[in-house]
Amino acid sequence: MLSYCIGRRLGAPRIICARQLSSTLSPNPNWKLGEGATASWKESSERSPRKSWNLAKTPPRDVYRLLTSAVVPRPIALVSTLSEDGTPNLAPFSYFSMISSNPPMLSVSFSLPPKRKKDTRENILFTKEFSVNLVHQAYVEAVNAAAVESSEPNEWLLSGLTMEPSVAIKAPCVKESVVCLECELHSHQDIAPDADSAPTTTLVLGRIKHVHVREFSLNEDGVTLNPEKLSVVSRLGGLLYAKVSGSDVFEVPRTVWKDIKQDYAKIVDKK
Repeated sequence: MLSYCIGRRLGAPRIICARQLSSTLSPNPNWKLGEGATASWKESSERSPRKSWNLAKTPPRDVYRLLTSAVVPRPIALVSTLSEDGTPNLAPFSYFSMISSNPPMLSVSFSLPPKRKKDTRENILFTKEFSVNLVHQAYVEAVNAAAVESSEPNEWLLSGLTMEPSVAIKAPCVKESVVCLECELHSHQDIAPDADSAPTTTLVLGRIKHVHVREFSLNEDGVTLNPEKLSVVSRLGGLLYAKVSGSDVFEVPRTVWKDIKQDYAKIVDKK
């Protein structure tokens, strides 16, 4: 197990912080400025020709399969909402990301099937609030059950997950989740493939109002989270998922201009 230090800089000495996370050095710890990729990678990758797609001429299903297997891993937002009449809803989405810490904002996007819009989308647009719950590997099967495409079942009962009252919003959090984010709707944008067609996607921006974290996942500073203890699950392509484990975690020092300025000048002089 190596020591885990947040914010170590490229060119700065290694500071021993706390033995909290199993991690390894970066894949190429002796890499120097200007070296690019390893010679072995260049040689092996260049032996394989590129295949290209014009997405305007590619069937939508193939576009989906291509992009969802290429843009990975994607974190999963297990979104909890209430309908207009107060009915609870729970569903996972992997088109999800944090977009800002000041103000604290995240994004979730929803496809718009022609027959029936997503309950989660409709609930957010009506109530202006929702909770995002990160997915731990201990209940990934329950989350998968909540993804069922039907308005009939109660996803909470189907998944067996537990509602927990929120602080700032009416929509509940997921009690089993290590991290829960209470959000208010900031804005939304319907997106169409072109100017003459109906929208196929809705992008929702949510302002994070309140955060709940299980204390066991926190580092000694009391603010940052240990990814090994967080054990979040992410989506890959098809039916594949991935998890964070200690053997897969490595640290890469930050690049700070004042620390590498002279080395960069030497690279320029050689050109």
